[in-house]
Amino acid sequence: MQLNTREWGAGDRTALLVHGIMSDSRTWRRVAPALAERGYRVIAVDLRGHGLSPRGEYSPRLFADDLVDTLPQQADLAIGHSLGGLSLSLAVERLRPRRAVYSDPAWSSADPDRHIAPEVFASFKRTTRAQMIAFNPRWDAEDVDIEVATLAAWDAGSAHFLGGRPLTGFVPGRPAVPSLVQLADPSFLVGAEDAERLRASGFEVRTVSGAGHTIHRDDFDGFMKSLDGWI
Repeated sequence: MQLNTREWGAGDRTALLVHGIMSDSRTWRRVAPALAERGYRVIAVDLRGHGLSPRGEYSPRLFADDLVDTLPQQADLAIGHSLGGLSLSLAVERLRPRRAVYSDPAWSSADPDRHIAPEVFASFKRTTRAQMIAFNPRWDAEDVDIEVATLAAWDAGSAHFLGGRPLTGFVPGRPAVPSLVQLADPSFLVGAEDAERLRASGFEVRTVSGAGHTIHRDDFDGFMKSLDGWI
């Protein structure tokens, strides 16, 4: 499936950005210009069921296949957040970016009993602006407004691939390309044991102190600093 994309910059290097569930390419409204200023042509997708991209069936493999259908191979950098991190990890051997960054990726669960049912995800679609502020007190007002808009554009059916189960079994065994795993503090998706296994298998793992799951919105400066040496 061909996905809707947004682009920033016209540099000699290429960066790919993949958002998390319930969001879309607008989530990168600060990250993409910052990368463009560093000499990248930045391409951000709307995953299927999100933003302006088509709807359809939903599964991690289909999300990944869409990235391969839409994005250029051998980009200089690819960043995926949450579901976008999971999707990128399943597409990375075909996309072959020079470097990959997985921002609090949906690979596993620090608590195997902790999961959110699809119906609960669907209920987020009715979140008000006031509730969004309460849930995300560190976000800028513009990010709150964007999230409300992206929820309105999101197909809540895209959450049903979860089937009420935690996303376990997706932690990569090895990095297909040089890879950074960037974690929230704490991360509810990549537990301490998984983080150690990732380090042992060749991933670099960095934690952004005090940041919530959407690191690039909770602490933009910390997010960018965490990318030192990778962008």
